[in-house]
Amino acid sequence: MKKLLLDTHILIWYFQENDQLNSEIVNLLEDCDNTLYFSMISLWEISIKMNIGKLKLDASFSNLLTFLKEFNINILPITILDIEYYLNLPLYHRDPFDRILVAQAINNQLILISCDVAFDNYSIERLGKK
Repeated sequence: MKKLLLDTHILIWYFQENDQLNSEIVNLLEDCDNTLYFSMISLWEISIKMNIGKLKLDASFSNLLTFLKEFNINILPITILDIEYYLNLPLYHRDPFDRILVAQAINNQLILISCDVAFDNYSIERLGKK
């Protein structure tokens, strides 16, 4: 059993059945023994990007929320301890959304599912490649 934190692009690819998502990741996401998490920060990132026109989903934001419930993907809140971890992270990755994911992965002992190799500079486990 693995506790997996999904990066924003992973959930979007899974939600939209994008072929950029390789079968290894799909198998991890569909393994009922694994517990899946999606950060509140990623929902915020999606809503910001939709609002400014940088992201268009195949369905509505509401449909995305329904998808999370249907696939038992837990929404991970941002805690004070996450923020404390964030504060002490080295600046290997400057994206604030991604840095919160690193802090949450550390704080909650989660494996991050992402194709972004910049996460490899941190002391977290990352799975995923295109």
